[in-house]
Amino acid sequence: MKKNGFEMEKAIPHIIVEIIEYLPNAVVSKTIIKKISGNITAVSFDTGEELPEKISPFDTYIQIIDGTANLTINKKEYQLSLGEGLIIPGNQSHHFTANEQFKMISTVIKSGYEEFD
Repeated sequence: MKKNGFEMEKAIPHIIVEIIEYLPNAVVSKTIIKKISGNITAVSFDTGEELPEKISPFDTYIQIIDGTANLTINKKEYQLSLGEGLIIPGNQSHHFTANEQFKMISTVIKSGYEEFD
């Protein structure tokens, strides 16, 4: 399914929830598109896994494609279910916790911010 080890093949249909699998005791990511201007990544979390708190300089859109995710942004907690999405604002502290298995699509856009300066 990978073209060059960094992106999925273009013009090949896929079922989004099936492009990444759950692995025991792991957070797994698979790059769908990776460009200088941004990227799209599929991520799966096994139950009990979490990503440490981080701050990204860019807005990140996440959409849940399986299960339910717990997301904390600046100490405010959100629970997102299948089909729900949310924009994590740039320069905001955030982290994910998996109280159950979940999969998400993460989209980061790294250009266009200069239009609003």
